[in-house]
Amino acid sequence: MYQILTDSECDLPLATLTAGHVTAISFHTKLGDQDLINDFGKSYDINDFYQKIQAGMMPTTTQVNVGEYFEFFKPYVEKKIPMVYVGFSGGLSGSMSSAHQAREMLLETYPNADIRIVDTLAASGGEGLLVLQAIKLQKSGATLDEFVNWFDENKMRLQSWFTVDNLNYLYHGGRISRTSAALGTLLRVKPILDVDPEGKLRLVFKTRTRRKSLFELADKTLAAMQSDPTQPIIVTTSGDFAAAKIVKARIIEKISTADVHIYPIGMTISSHTGFGCVAAFAMGDQIRH
Repeated sequence: MYQILTDSECDLPLATLTAGHVTAISFHTKLGDQDLINDFGKSYDINDFYQKIQAGMMPTTTQVNVGEYFEFFKPYVEKKIPMVYVGFSGGLSGSMSSAHQAREMLLETYPNADIRIVDTLAASGGEGLLVLQAIKLQKSGATLDEFVNWFDENKMRLQSWFTVDNLNYLYHGGRISRTSAALGTLLRVKPILDVDPEGKLRLVFKTRTRRKSLFELADKTLAAMQSDPTQPIIVTTSGDFAAAKIVKARIIEKISTADVHIYPIGMTISSHTGFGCVAAFAMGDQIRH
């Protein structure tokens, strides 16, 4: 048997990971003079974090370093347990590079260790859906090779759609220009973003109202669901749960049996989207491009 590993940016509940025997490494965020760890609510109140960024505080994030990954992987290596890390997009964070470096360091001392790394090229609930699939694969008896092959062949079918309520955070994250942020705010523009094939956020198009942007998320998700209407759907938000419920309600209006889950977005991603981000995730039958 092999150990599935992930990180806090999958935005799944800790109970879900525990039930699936998945262990996660925590990302870090600095808010004012506070050094916070995304440990699924054990040491922080995510709603307090949302309130602070809604009030205008700008957090900073740091990638998980090589040493942290080294210590995260090492116990399984020492026990000769094969492992696979299903992690946060390398297109959004240097943490994936740190994971690869830690693997190489461990193989120098333990050349027979079986350490696999899967870059999900996804974030938040998108990464979460792929972790759920990882649990399903393991439970079905998939070998580690079969597990990794499935991800190679299917992870690009993941569809991710985001909208934000405050363009200033996208400006500070380098996603849009200062002029675009100011003009968009003035005109009440709401961007629709997805994740490109390199695992990076990109602006796809814009709508003029918040409600329209939420309906766009739902409609894009519904289109992806046609390949499998019974699949789990994840909707995440950085604090605007009422908006997330609008997305869920529209999906269920069209597919009454839809299995839709709403989860909070963790601190790392919320730091770059600001308060009020809403995202929706589904597996489609088309490769994203």
